[in-house]
Amino acid sequence: MSIFLFSPTELTHAQSTLDNYIQQGIESNQSIKQQSFILEKSIYALGEAKSMFLPNIAFSTTYTKADGGRTIDFPTGDLLNNVYSTINQMTGSNSFPQLQNQSILLNPDNFYDAKFRITQPILNAELSYNKKIRSKQIDLQKTEILLYKRELVKEIKTAYYNYLKATNATKIYQSYLKLVSEGERVNKKLFDTGKINRTSLIRSQNEVSKINASIIASQKTEESARYYFNFLLNRPLTDSIMVDDINTLPDDSQLFSDNVTRREELSKLEIAKNINSDLTGLAKSYLIPKIGASLDLGSQGFDWEFNQKNRYYLLGISLEWNIFSSGKNTFRIKQSIAENQAIISQTDYIHEQLLTELKVRQANMESAVAQYNAAQSQLKTSQIYYSDMAKLYKEGITIYIELLDAQNQWIDAQLKSNITLFDTWIAYTAIERANASFNIQ
Repeated sequence: MSIFLFSPTELTHAQSTLDNYIQQGIESNQSIKQQSFILEKSIYALGEAKSMFLPNIAFSTTYTKADGGRTIDFPTGDLLNNVYSTINQMTGSNSFPQLQNQSILLNPDNFYDAKFRITQPILNAELSYNKKIRSKQIDLQKTEILLYKRELVKEIKTAYYNYLKATNATKIYQSYLKLVSEGERVNKKLFDTGKINRTSLIRSQNEVSKINASIIASQKTEESARYYFNFLLNRPLTDSIMVDDINTLPDDSQLFSDNVTRREELSKLEIAKNINSDLTGLAKSYLIPKIGASLDLGSQGFDWEFNQKNRYYLLGISLEWNIFSSGKNTFRIKQSIAENQAIISQTDYIHEQLLTELKVRQANMESAVAQYNAAQSQLKTSQIYYSDMAKLYKEGITIYIELLDAQNQWIDAQLKSNITLFDTWIAYTAIERANASFNIQ
């Protein structure tokens, strides 16, 4: 199998033009922008997870105004009045007045409590695993964006080659139109001088009409290809497209690679497996006690008094240890382990699926290259055949119908060569997608 390569100058120019379009498409694609916003959300979620390890300061205050409700009766008068009376008699004074029994309201009336509470986690395994999970979710979202970009690259390159295929087909038809129009002019002149019959003139006129129709159809195909290409780039549909003169085949080195490890689908599964491992660790974290500290700095009292006696601090250390939860944690761990096994099995299946896809794409490219080589051979043969028939027709040895048949064979060979050339590039693009070999910036 013979495959021609770009010269360095042609390859650089062709790739720079297409790469610029690819960059435009990636920057303007709305789906990728949406995924970027989701990535931004994941980054903020990681920041939130990290902040859980830092101290938290909150201010709170309460004020109560109460009347009625439960009371406590305290017999102050019954306990002290007799004693006070005896002392007054002994001293000959009224220094100790008689007291009334007291009824104390349990609900505090006109009471406030204002404080700053500082909390600091000291040991909390759940926070650590939550931070790890959030970090891996960022990697997962980055991989998702890369997957979107890779699929978009494939679509842009395929649309670009389809557009080139259509524009080249139009040029081939337009070139052929000049040829058959010249044939019609010559045949009309020969018919007017009585050198040929009407049949040759009619056939040449029909051929002109047929090619005109083919040009219109090809232009419509070109127009549709332009619309779709511009749609992928999020540009006005009628914008013009810069095209390259591609007339050789891509490199065939991609035909022999069986590596699909760069595929984002496998990367996502690997990240998912790591996240699931962290979820298993999170489920097991109940075995580790939670330890935290808190400090209250505040003031409380009646009638909004604020003084040295009202101010207070309260320092506390908390410990929470989940000792028994009726098997809930055990079931959660088993779920995570089962999910991990499912991911491993799915990874093996997806790997084989992607490898099969790559093999199919490589076979398609080999077939496309073979078709191109056959078309090139047919093109050379038909061109020689047409040149020979044109000479014979000028010498009056053959009839116009045979010349017309040679012309049609030559044009069909050009069209087929054009189609197979870009089908090969499209097949190459499919391989790039199948083994994730295109370098996305």
